[in-house]
Amino acid sequence: MKYTVKSTALAAVETSLLVGLFEDDMLSESAARLDQLSGGYLTQLLQSGEISGKHGQVTVLRNIPQLKAERLFIVGCGKQNELTERRYKQLIQKAIGAVKETKAAQLVSLLGDVAINGRSVEWNLRFALEAIEDSFYLFDRFKSNKNEPSAVLNEVVFHVDAAQTAPAERALQQAQAIALGIRAAKDLANCPPNICNPAYLAQQAEALAQQSALITTTVVGEKTMAELGMNAYLAVSQGSKNEAQMAIIDYRNHPDPQAKPIVLVGKGLTFDAGGISLKPADSMDEMKYDMCGAASVFGVMQAVAQLQLPLNVIGILAGCENLPDGNAYRPGDILTTLAGLTVEVLNTDAEGRLVLCDALTYAERFEPAMVVDIATLTGACVVALGQHNSGLVATDDELAQELLTAAQQAADKAWRLPLSEEYQEQLKSNFADLANIGGRWGGAITAGAFLANFTKKYRWAHLDIAGTAWLQGANKGATGRPVGLLTQFLINQADKSA
Repeated sequence: MKYTVKSTALAAVETSLLVGLFEDDMLSESAARLDQLSGGYLTQLLQSGEISGKHGQVTVLRNIPQLKAERLFIVGCGKQNELTERRYKQLIQKAIGAVKETKAAQLVSLLGDVAINGRSVEWNLRFALEAIEDSFYLFDRFKSNKNEPSAVLNEVVFHVDAAQTAPAERALQQAQAIALGIRAAKDLANCPPNICNPAYLAQQAEALAQQSALITTTVVGEKTMAELGMNAYLAVSQGSKNEAQMAIIDYRNHPDPQAKPIVLVGKGLTFDAGGISLKPADSMDEMKYDMCGAASVFGVMQAVAQLQLPLNVIGILAGCENLPDGNAYRPGDILTTLAGLTVEVLNTDAEGRLVLCDALTYAERFEPAMVVDIATLTGACVVALGQHNSGLVATDDELAQELLTAAQQAADKAWRLPLSEEYQEQLKSNFADLANIGGRWGGAITAGAFLANFTKKYRWAHLDIAGTAWLQGANKGATGRPVGLLTQFLINQADKSA
């Protein structure tokens, strides 16, 4: 899809126009201009009840008086004071659904003036683009009969006033990079586990380095892990024939080559059967999504390279597979981590934190400015926050607030959970320094508390995306979250350093 920003005379547009209409017969600014150009035609249709501002309702008009446009799509925006980010995205998707039913090849969107409380025209443009890309996303790589696209739409033009062109073009650039990253994360996460194993993850990371001169990728295999003493990470992997591989994607573009990097660590369990603590069979196929943390880091690195942000960023894809086998690790095992702390395994299905604790210790060697890990870590987080908010745990209040601000800006929601010393009490073991689970209560927090023991040498935050990384049911598939949140966070860091 081609996206452009233009300031053009509406009367001269010969293709298709998209405009918004509020309830109570309130025309948006652009709709009012079209109404004036057409001699009050829209007002007449409103008075006759032929068009409506009901949220998500789309009407297609042709042969509009005084206008050259082939079609005019009117989308209902609901009540103006009730239009939220979520409802805005929904009406964009409804409108695009209607466009797909026609032969429209180009669409000129006039929805930039559909006001959402606290949001700018640039925001409207950016999230319209993301919503459009989401509506066109299809993962049919493994279908023998691929669906030919029914829509012929190949270009969307966002109409803005001349004074808004420069900021709108910047928003467009950011939106395209984020959409690229989200698509990359979705494609990787939706890939089946017999294809997407730890080696495949590492190969994708290496391929990314071939696409950008700003990126180098190195892969740490099991031999090196053993030499380093990453025994917790290796224990999780030992029940699988597919060896663990940790890919390090190193992006360097800061004006100061010595600037400390921001490190993103993604949990990459390409399949998690639970190990000896075997998961129930129901929905176990969805455990291919236990690598969505790594997939999101991969997507963010794609977006960062596309934007060429003036930062140093390192993305770690902690690839691994957790299966039951005669060689699998067991409940009761005691593991010595890379940090030197010992961990008693009480449940082999609490494996992500064992992989991450060694990956987080490995990150120390980069002397990071800050570290954020992203993981589909706990079902307890889904119980606590549902599928709408990612869980945030942090030992650094400023970093936590920066992530929450980015979440709000990106409309990629997150909610901070507490992390006080009482939760460490739940991780006590009679036989080791730590237990790998903290009991039934506060499971998302105790998982974060466990990781906090391995992050004392840098600023750190943890995002639990178990509820937000994929959808279930008829719409089953990866969401690409939290690529938007993390890319916005990095954009903010670049702006801050500039």
